[in-house]
Amino acid sequence: MSKAAKLLKNMKANPKADWTPDNVKTLAKAYDLTLRQNGTSHAVLTNSKGGHLTVPMHKPVKPLYIKRLIELIEAAK
Repeated sequence: MSKAAKLLKNMKANPKADWTPDNVKTLAKAYDLTLRQNGTSHAVLTNSKGGHLTVPMHKPVKPLYIKRLIELIEAAK
């Protein structure tokens, strides 16, 4: 199991943990999500099917955004 797969599994099990923006970036790269953050405090993630999510890149990332990130990844599969 890859690092990203373990991270996704842990996020599914506990979205309320202290997830960081780096964790979000790791998943975006591993699951072919386009991450756009042009000098702002928010990042826009887009999957191959056109779904998108705007995530405030503050530490910790709120559980709501973790749940939506998981949904975005699963929708692209």
